[in-house]
This record gives sequence, C-alpha cells and structure tokens, in this order.
Amino acid sequence: MGNRKSFLGGVLTGVLAISILAGGIYLGNAAWRLYQQARMRATAVQEEENGVEEAGVANQQTMNKIQVLENTIDKYYLEDVDEETLEKGVYEGLLDSLGDPYSVYYSQEELQELQEQTEGIYYGIGAYVGMDTDRMLPRLTGIIDGTPAQESGLRAGDWIYKVDGEEIQGEELSQVVSRIKGEEGTTVHLTLVREGETDYLEVDVVRRKVESPTVVQKMLDDRIGYIQITEFDTVTLDQFTEALAVCRGSGMQGLILDLRGNPGGNLTTVCDIAREILPEGLIVYTEDKNGKRTEYSCDGRKQIQEELVVLVDSGSASASEILAGAVKDYGIGTLVGTTTFGKGIVQRIITLSDGSAVKLTVSNYYTPKGNNIHKIGVSPDVEEPFDAEAYYERDEDNQLEKAIEVMNGKLDG
Repeated sequence: MGNRKSFLGGVLTGVLAISILAGGIYLGNAAWRLYQQARMRATAVQEEENGVEEAGVANQQTMNKIQVLENTIDKYYLEDVDEETLEKGVYEGLLDSLGDPYSVYYSQEELQELQEQTEGIYYGIGAYVGMDTDRMLPRLTGIIDGTPAQESGLRAGDWIYKVDGEEIQGEELSQVVSRIKGEEGTTVHLTLVREGETDYLEVDVVRRKVESPTVVQKMLDDRIGYIQITEFDTVTLDQFTEALAVCRGSGMQGLILDLRGNPGGNLTTVCDIAREILPEGLIVYTEDKNGKRTEYSCDGRKQIQEELVVLVDSGSASASEILAGAVKDYGIGTLVGTTTFGKGIVQRIITLSDGSAVKLTVSNYYTPKGNNIHKIGVSPDVEEPFDAEAYYERDEDNQLEKAIEVMNGKLDG
C-alpha cells in the first residue's frame, strides 16, 4: 500500500516562485529614512529576461503621514511599541492591502528561513503547511515519515488554530511556519481542528532537525515503478532523475507519478523535471499584466516511453498543476484522483538591499493548450475520491490502488 503520510506533501511556500536577486530600496528604521532612501533607484534583474525594472519615487505626502502616525503612536498609545515592530507593520500592511494571500513581505530572517527550506533541511516538526484561503487558516498538507509530526499523531488535513496558545487566523503563512519552527529540543504546542472531531486537539511536538526528502521511489511490483514528488525544490531534479533511473534499472514498464498534496515550488525545477518526460513543445507559458508572454519549452529528447499514470488531488497545486496539466494536454499519461487546487498564478521573490524581500504575484500561467486553471484546477481522467477511513483505519490507499488498476489495464491492453 502507498504511504499517504509521505505523499500528502507540501511546503511552506506552496507557491510557484521564480527566485531573482535585486538591488532594492533600503527601507530604513524610521519614516524619514523611509522617504529618503525610497528616492534611491532600485533595479530587479529578471532571471529569464535580464531586463531592468525601476522603482518609482516614494510620495512625500505619504511618507510625512507615516511620520505623523509614528509620532502619534509614540505619544498616545498605551503600550510601548518598538520601532522595528512599527516598521515591519508598515511593510506587511502595504502587501496586505493587495488582498492577495500570495504576495507577502519577508524580513531578512524570514527570507533566510525560506531559503533554508528550499534546501530541504530545517529545524521543526516535519510537517508541510499550506494556507486554506477559504478559512484563512494554515493546514497541514503532508507529514514526513519518521519526524516529530508523525510521532505526535498529526495528520495531513489538520487545520492549525493556535500555536502556543495564540490564535493565528489571518496571519501570513510564513509567520505561522516561523512560530512552529524553532531550536532543536524545544516544544511547540499546537491547537488543531480535525475533520470529524467535535473538539480541538491539543498536541505538544518537540522540534528537531528535519531533512525533507522531496522524492520517494519504489517498485510496486516487477513492472510498475512509483515515484512521489512532495515539492519542487532545488534538490528535486537530481532526486527525481536518480529515482527514475533506479526504476528503469529495475525493469519498470509503467510509472505511477504521485503529485498528491504537492503544493508546488520552483518553476525552473518543475520545467526541468517536465523535460525528463514530455514530448517536444511547450511546457507552460506565462503572461504578465502587460500581456507579455514567456514560454518554457521541451525539446522532447527524453520523452517517456513507459506507460504513465499521474496521481493528483486537491492538494496538488501550482508547479504540480503545471506538470499534470502538460501531461494531460499532450495525452501521454492518465490522471487519477480528484481535481487539483487551482493555483495558476506566478510569484516572484524580489530581495531588497537591506536583506529583506517581497514576494509578488506577477503573472498568470497557462497549460500548453492555453488553459488557465486558476481557481479551476486540472480535472483527472479517472475520478477517485480519497477514502480517509480506509487509509487511517485499514492502511488502504484507494487512489493508489485505482492507479495500479489503470496501469495494469495499460500494460495488459
């Protein structure tokens, strides 16, 4: 049987991100410095285009008003508030005003944590976390085997209501993850909402070093290989190509590629993996607000020759949907499971000169046939809802069993 605890993978970012380096505006330690430094020119060197964007000059009236507000808080507010807290609130509030849950501000420390996560090693509990935008609550999208999260009985699908007794509804995902992570050996107390339970679950989890595998490989029998991708990080391409080689060396005739619970990751990585299996042609293309189109293509030299089945569900998002959508558009594999999440927008991380960063939604993406899947998702060819009771009570993965059935039909047909 498959291991739901490992395939329901996700990652803090849950985003399709293009990493770029940028010289930015130094947003200083007080409103006046905000204004002065905002007059500096800022450039953002785009990875694919090598173009230059210029930041506008801050409006002096706005900066003056921020200074007045800062002074008013300092004079009248009952509690003491340090300048750094006010400063960070300005930046976060500016991004919050966009009404886009994927556009956020990262402090230098938060950006470093994000970068560490994409390297696959961090100190925490071993759970992947995504944002449920309907409830505005973070939700566990996957549990890594052999980690504190698994040992404490956490499940994919649990909503996080409180961290260490503090409600976190409405907080940015990065803030929540930062609360959960911490020094090795320390404890975090989680208050969870679990579907089917009538009361909150209170769980203590001891943090420790977690190495996050992004690819799991095994042979299901002597002819069917299984590869699960939990996220698309910088390390994932090498892990995938190695797993694919092992399956082929074991006599694989058909591959089941498991993208359930995979919330996405790096655009470059998913395109590189797509080039390991797709025919010649488009992988995906993006369009920004000015209609500028950027295409990502495959030369088809490594097109998969084995039969292919791809497992997807409502936790498959962003980069996962790029890969699943391309497979479906080209007709080279059968999608099994349930409709994917429906995140068809691209974020770009832009670092500023003080080490902080902003992540902004910058474009829509489209499948090779021009399908915009945002808030729609990619529908499976074979619908198979997940049976949670069968899995948790009898360790039966009905979706994987259906994928095996479909694969056997291909191989025997």
